[in-house]
Amino acid sequence: MRILKFSGALIVFVCALILMNGCVSEQEYKDLRIQNNTQRKRITELESHLAVANLKLDQLKRRLETAEAGAGVETDALNKEIAALEKNIEDKKALIASMRQQLLFGGAALPVELSTMLEDFAKAEEMVAYDSSRGIVKFKSDLLFEPGSDTVAPAAVNAIKSLCAIMNSKEGKKFDVIIAGHTDDIPIGKPATRAKHPTNWHLSAHRAIAVMRVMANNNIGSKRMSVRGFGEFRPIAPNKPGKKGNPQNRRVEIYIVPEGV
Repeated sequence: MRILKFSGALIVFVCALILMNGCVSEQEYKDLRIQNNTQRKRITELESHLAVANLKLDQLKRRLETAEAGAGVETDALNKEIAALEKNIEDKKALIASMRQQLLFGGAALPVELSTMLEDFAKAEEMVAYDSSRGIVKFKSDLLFEPGSDTVAPAAVNAIKSLCAIMNSKEGKKFDVIIAGHTDDIPIGKPATRAKHPTNWHLSAHRAIAVMRVMANNNIGSKRMSVRGFGEFRPIAPNKPGKKGNPQNRRVEIYIVPEGV
């Protein structure tokens, strides 16, 4: 699954280019893609180091159990080593999480011609909003799907078709899409619904896949698309107390990204 990364510095760089030149050149996007690939390699290295650290931690804990059982004198030293290693592991996890967060959600403004087309599209569609500063098209799930369903409504299919026409235009064909599904925190209630979508996480991913299928049926190539499901865990507004939800959090977001990222 492909994931997007733009560091904060890159976002500032892109925005500055747009202000100065009105759009970002193909070469500049290629440079961003190279830096994106470098960042992904760094994440892979960190994950490898994390796996080694976790293995070492398990070994230290077993040594500590043995030392405690035999009243060994090295327990204090082992406890200190374990505490330091646990801190190191948590730091690595936080860094990886931060890098992955930026990988998808860094966002960047799009070339002015494509951005204008997406703005006009959003103005014409009640269920769509467009964030021009981050290149994100947002669909309201309440209008995109029936409650608890991953079947795309007919009106929504037409809206997605219009978006596909933009993505297949001269301005859009050099960009890919990342489709991210989100829900609110209302639990899946009906047994029939739970059988198909056991959790909100499943429902969000299944909805993203459903949108992807509509786009695939409208000539968006498979290699241009990837999907994510975040369930209830990335709300954009507070849910009502007692897991009563919030319609704002039920959404599908489509990130418009340079090809190959």
